[in-house]
Amino acid sequence: MKKNILFIALLALGTSLSAQVKDNTLTPAEQREGWKLLWDGKTTKGWRGAKIATFPQAGWKIENGILKVVKSDGAESANGGDIITTRKYKNFILCVDFKITDGANSGIKYFVNPDLNKGAGSAIGCEFQILDDERHPDAKLGVKGNRQLGSLYDLIPAPKDKPFRKGEWNTAMVIVKDNHVEHWLNGIQILEYDRNTQMFNALVAYSKYRDWPNFGNAAEGNILLQDHGDEVWFKNVKIKELE
Repeated sequence: MKKNILFIALLALGTSLSAQVKDNTLTPAEQREGWKLLWDGKTTKGWRGAKIATFPQAGWKIENGILKVVKSDGAESANGGDIITTRKYKNFILCVDFKITDGANSGIKYFVNPDLNKGAGSAIGCEFQILDDERHPDAKLGVKGNRQLGSLYDLIPAPKDKPFRKGEWNTAMVIVKDNHVEHWLNGIQILEYDRNTQMFNALVAYSKYRDWPNFGNAAEGNILLQDHGDEVWFKNVKIKELE
């Protein structure tokens, strides 16, 4: 099963990384494999604010096939706020192309429960961290780099030699099959872990998420793109649900 998932994942990455494919579209092969666009490249269909019932009126822009977080003051979810999918997902391969500006901070979250945090700050969920490790101060916080780009934020660090292309488009991929989760960056697996285990729960207990009940262990959740007050670009947001 894992080899089949890997093949499908690499097929998706090959499509995302190819300059010959039109942005925010699916190839015939992807359509046959069951891929769906999470964002159509033009509208806000399928998305809403994490703490409101509609898409934010400010803080996000759609320009030339790019979903852009508008630069504000760098605060977490304090401008337009995070956006989440209008439906939940369980087992899947998620691919997102992203590009960051200098010093930027953002993230891609999954297994998000928007009802957990009704106050200030971001909605709660597992996070594929997006960060300028060289210029953003959060890169030096946490434990052993677990707040740096590609990490499972505040829990598991990505390797320092990850294949990040600064100033260019990069492809983040998250694979979830039951409790097993993998983070990929530009075609390279950078970490993996298993939820609902003693080890995972121990990591959570020593993280900023320790007070949120059952963090990361839910059977399903929303997918989120984060507004952290810095300009970040997204495109080619797509998903393949797994049995």
